[in-house]
Amino acid sequence: MRMLMLGAALVMMTSVAMTHAAMADDDDAKGAQKLAMQGRDDYWHCLAREYSRDSNQGLSEQEFGRSVAGACPSERQYYRVALLDYLTAQYPNIDQGAHLATANRAVESAQKDIVTAYVKHRSPSK
Repeated sequence: MRMLMLGAALVMMTSVAMTHAAMADDDDAKGAQKLAMQGRDDYWHCLAREYSRDSNQGLSEQEFGRSVAGACPSERQYYRVALLDYLTAQYPNIDQGAHLATANRAVESAQKDIVTAYVKHRSPSK
């Protein structure tokens, strides 16, 4: 249940960016959308595993944030690249740098969401 709630914010944020391709007739855009959504899901699941690790339970917010920033490097990169490919296919006339910035913000947002959940749900200090 808690994992479901944690994923809701990330799913909502990245789903908005991907909604338009669901209606597109272009197979490339649909394929790019599917890969971006799979990348999002894989990255989120990896972050959720990081959140659940027993060794992270005693960390401060800053320590956990650093841990999350370094976690899941392959999933993070796959998500970034897949989202970049989707945005490029969906919006070919927009500068590639703008798409990269959007993809980077999506990754940062996922990290921020997991840290926020960690802070809200960790055991209070004694």
